[in-house]
Amino acid sequence: MSRWQPIAEQLVRERQGALVAYAYLLTRDRAAAEDLVQDALVRTFAGRARFEHAREAETYVRRAIASAFLDGQRSWARRLRREKTAAMPEGLPTHADAVEADADLAAAMAELPPRERACVALRYLADLSVAETAATLGLSAGSVKRYTYDAIRSLSRRLDVSFDTDELEDSTVTEARS
Repeated sequence: MSRWQPIAEQLVRERQGALVAYAYLLTRDRAAAEDLVQDALVRTFAGRARFEHAREAETYVRRAIASAFLDGQRSWARRLRREKTAAMPEGLPTHADAVEADADLAAAMAELPPRERACVALRYLADLSVAETAATLGLSAGSVKRYTYDAIRSLSRRLDVSFDTDELEDSTVTEARS
């Protein structure tokens, strides 16, 4: 048995649900989320990466999920530019039907650019710090703060909710200093 196999099995057994939930926050599609997780697991354990425990491997898998999501978004955007159309292709299902309690938030999140959506999902839904979000997405802390700030402002406008952006700036500055 390979050294990585028990760690991979433990990770899948104990954390697959959380990994799929994380991927779902990005894709808003259960099947796409499951595919992202599967691809990330293959990427993680097919290489020569060595992990001491499942928690370390999970961090790597989460980063692979975010990277694969962003790569897919970039290729989709390139395809749209090639086709010279900004309209969504007809026949794609809307995901708002799949989200009952948070339909408005889900719709507003879907309108965010991919990096903003990833930052908000990681910061507020996965409850990661600025530093953890930056490490997961391979961005600087400043970029994470900017994407998060822009996303919160957009969500506030779309949802017609008052949000004190000074409060966001204070919390990100304080967190960066600690």
